[in-house]
Amino acid sequence: MNETRHECRKIDLGFFTSAPIRIVSEVALPCTAESLFRCFEDAEAWSRWVGVIKNVEWTSPAPFQVGTTRNVEMPGGMVAYEEFLAWDEPRHMAFRFNQFTQKFLKAFGEDYKVSDLGDDSCRLTWTVGIEPRGPAALIAPLLKPLLARNLRQITKDLKKYMENDGRKFCTVQDNAE
Repeated sequence: MNETRHECRKIDLGFFTSAPIRIVSEVALPCTAESLFRCFEDAEAWSRWVGVIKNVEWTSPAPFQVGTTRNVEMPGGMVAYEEFLAWDEPRHMAFRFNQFTQKFLKAFGEDYKVSDLGDDSCRLTWTVGIEPRGPAALIAPLLKPLLARNLRQITKDLKKYMENDGRKFCTVQDNAE
């Protein structure tokens, strides 16, 4: 694993409307917002529905909140050292990269907004904000369609996961609501 950490710009929630590259994907999910957040809290679940995640390690104890940290390992020894900017369970969470083992990102963050659709379903609006650095900044606009397609695929994979293995996060209480 690459141990060199590169500092990322410390963004706030405003970044998700002003990022140089902003990608949004929405999906209706077959679960309650509470079930979805239980999935988000499960470190092992992430690698089952996000292909680029090998491992998630929460480095702050539960209950999770603003300021919570985690490390996310990706292929090629890439590691993101993340901090949560929002944690309003079960409606909103957002994080930023504080450090990353690659130099090509100046700033990166993800914002997850969840709304109840009734009938044990919810809508996830997932926004990714990216500010590339150096040579990556020159080609990033060309990569935006590919990045958008990848995010749409990940949201489809989340839906499939919640329809199948993710049902374990649903409880009888959720179904009674």
